[in-house]
Amino acid sequence: MAINVYDSAYDLEKAVRGSDEYMLLKKIYEEVNADDSARTMFENFRNIQMQLQQKQMAGQEIAQDEVDQAQKAVALVQQHEKISKLMEAEQRMSMLISELNQIIMKPLEELYGNIENQ
Repeated sequence: MAINVYDSAYDLEKAVRGSDEYMLLKKIYEEVNADDSARTMFENFRNIQMQLQQKQMAGQEIAQDEVDQAQKAVALVQQHEKISKLMEAEQRMSMLISELNQIIMKPLEELYGNIENQ
């Protein structure tokens, strides 16, 4: 009997939503959004981050003043306790997703690894 990969993917989605990493991220994200100053600071940080990523993806040069602005924004959000906790929770969630991706990609790595070794 063939496994329905999509059913497994939806099961994985439910597992991610129920994970400690996601629950903590959601809780802290809600705390940041409930705090007007934290939310504004975090949104500003994210906007700067997205602008730089878009420029980088478009192959545009990032000006020194933009780098300076980004560094100041990073320093500012790292000093804010709630945002700092949110960024730590995001990092843990990112690590979980990365580990899951490695597991998902394992059959392809084994397949192509075997071809290269023959």
